[in-house]
Amino acid sequence: MAETGMMHIGELAERTGLSLRTIRHYDQIGLLTPSGRSEGGFRLYTEDDHDQLMLIRRMKPLGYSLEQMGDLLRALESARGSEPSRADGANELAQFLDDAHERRSRLARQLAAADEFIDQLNSRITD
Repeated sequence: MAETGMMHIGELAERTGLSLRTIRHYDQIGLLTPSGRSEGGFRLYTEDDHDQLMLIRRMKPLGYSLEQMGDLLRALESARGSEPSRADGANELAQFLDDAHERRSRLARQLAAADEFIDQLNSRITD
């Protein structure tokens, strides 16, 4: 850990499996802003930043765009805010949840089709 309770970008990259370039890009577009900077100007991240980055990372396989990732993060922030933004944020999160279920189902169907294809190839090879 760098400063007390904070980590440098290299540690964050190692813990998340994302590249330094990706994390820097997320900072540049405002998707994941570091919680602090060292005296030397290096980005510093907290566990909350790590959790937020893992959420972003888990959205990628479901095909969410960077813009949609930002929308989700704003909805999460709204859901933690005060009324009426809390209710708006909760509604947006419910919509994201429904959409994530739909995307997962689509991926499951694609995976099943891929398994069928592999089975067909295997049967032709072994015949």
